[in-house]
Amino acid sequence: MCPAGDQKPLELVVKRKAFRTASGKRREVLRDFAMTMDLGKVYALVGPSGAGKTTLLRILIGLDKDFEGSTNVPQYARIGMVFQEPRLLPWRSVFDNLRLAAPQTSDDDIKKIAGDLGLGDHLSHYPGELSLGLARRVALARAFAVRPDLLVLDEPFVSLDMALATRLREELAALVDRTRVTTLLVTHSLDEAIHLADHIILLGGEPTAIIGEVDIASPRSAMTDSAAVEAKAKIASILAQSAAR
Repeated sequence: MCPAGDQKPLELVVKRKAFRTASGKRREVLRDFAMTMDLGKVYALVGPSGAGKTTLLRILIGLDKDFEGSTNVPQYARIGMVFQEPRLLPWRSVFDNLRLAAPQTSDDDIKKIAGDLGLGDHLSHYPGELSLGLARRVALARAFAVRPDLLVLDEPFVSLDMALATRLREELAALVDRTRVTTLLVTHSLDEAIHLADHIILLGGEPTAIIGEVDIASPRSAMTDSAAVEAKAKIASILAQSAAR
């Protein structure tokens, strides 16, 4: 857990981020991005493919330091990461994959988290024996097993059919609400963002910048169909205004 003195909002400021192309030129991909994350809240970065969403995530957790700007994430923060692919060790059982990621977590707590995600009967199985949906559940369980101060999710439901993605989203929402972990979700799906986030940041333009932000007044378990429709309408208005500029 972070020291008490580090309990401050998390911040990410990217004045400029560029990549070097195959021809040797520098291409600017992000400009004038600034985000503050209040503790215990869920934030979603929403934008098209190639908008720099994953790059922002990597900068926040310290995997990419080649940018102009700053981050404020406590030095001792525990980070739970869910990638687009499960990235499980194929020669280890489900339980051992969770144990390796969270050596300080008790067996009972690991089993509780696994049970919350429908993995109670699969702890002795190996990744090759799991469906993609179950493997994604293991990846989520691994992220929660470390008891994270910050949870980062990079398109966690990509390639899943709608019914399974919805079911996993609901299970994730319940875990986030129970643990109150500060969370950053990267997605291109408005439905995922609306049903999981407290605050949505819309990305667009070239280079990518923030084109709008939307607060979700009744997130997750309090979300209603009418509230989801209202949020989607707000987002559609922002996107239309941005396209007209």
